[in-house]
Amino acid sequence: MKNNKSTTLPIQTAILSFGMSGRVFHAPFIQYHQGFDLVGIVERSKDEAAAIYPNTTIYRNIDDVLENQNIKLIVVNTPTNTHFEFAQKALLAGKHVVVEKAFTTTVEEAQQLTQLAKEKGLVLTVYQNRRWDSDFSTVKQIVDDQKIGSIISAEFHFDRYKESLSPKLHKETPNAGAGLLLDLGPHLIDQAVYLFGMPNAVMGDIRTVRPHSLVDDEFTLILYYPTLRVTLKSSLMVKEPLPSYIIHGSKGSFIKSRADIQEAALINQAIPYTEDWGQEPATAMGYLHTTINDQTIQEYITSLKGNYGAFYDGLYDTIVNNAPCLVSGNDGLNVMKIIEAAKESHLTGKIIPLTP
Repeated sequence: MKNNKSTTLPIQTAILSFGMSGRVFHAPFIQYHQGFDLVGIVERSKDEAAAIYPNTTIYRNIDDVLENQNIKLIVVNTPTNTHFEFAQKALLAGKHVVVEKAFTTTVEEAQQLTQLAKEKGLVLTVYQNRRWDSDFSTVKQIVDDQKIGSIISAEFHFDRYKESLSPKLHKETPNAGAGLLLDLGPHLIDQAVYLFGMPNAVMGDIRTVRPHSLVDDEFTLILYYPTLRVTLKSSLMVKEPLPSYIIHGSKGSFIKSRADIQEAALINQAIPYTEDWGQEPATAMGYLHTTINDQTIQEYITSLKGNYGAFYDGLYDTIVNNAPCLVSGNDGLNVMKIIEAAKESHLTGKIIPLTP
């Protein structure tokens, strides 16, 4: 079963690693999309990919993938501190590129990649799948429809409880790509910018709170807009999380928990693109308290369906039909600008302005 109707040959695609990102978030959507063929997976030593995708070539190193002239799209889903190197190599090899978040480790790297893609006439996109979470999609609809009027303040949370350290050394060993700000930070920042645009200034407070942790595992960012403040918070030491979206406007408020089911479904090897894909349980509905036409409204709002497949639908349309890229390299660059400003703010204790 494949999604979409395609009038051209499928785009031959390779994934550069088969950890959770490749196995859960990329391979299923490529495999079951009619516009793509999953022809290559890099798995350096294990043989898990071959068992799941027996018709896909398993590569032991990345250079062999890049030398294959038939492969047109590369998914760079290796550790964050390798994103720039591998994305650059893929672009120089003439491939379109999907880069996992965090896009890069610095603004300079992000600028170099976006410029290189432009020079080569290639598509460069960042995998910001959380734009298509059911909870965030519902929040966006409430904001876009002005159900609570002009937005005055918003608070986004992405919290977990993981006191023990990850067995993945690249996540817990100090390096340019490690830490929570570069792990969950890009999701929250991208959602905020997608909703409200780039802020005028950024404040950042970045902490290490877990026993024995050597990397940042808690942060608070404040994004400053002319008439709006957006607070982004994430921690690995939150046993009982607050609602993930708290939005206050001139006419009311909307409160929503994080309840998207797609990640759990994918971990359990569910097949995407089905009719009931991404439907939250009714118990997770958001709460709207507002005033419409002088009438007070207090009601629970049925969530929109989540759909990570929309990312690959859009990517296919961009590559084949030259449609605007849903998540451009410039979007990734903007996220990196905010992350760098947050780090500078933390070090200096100052609010850092962003140049337009």
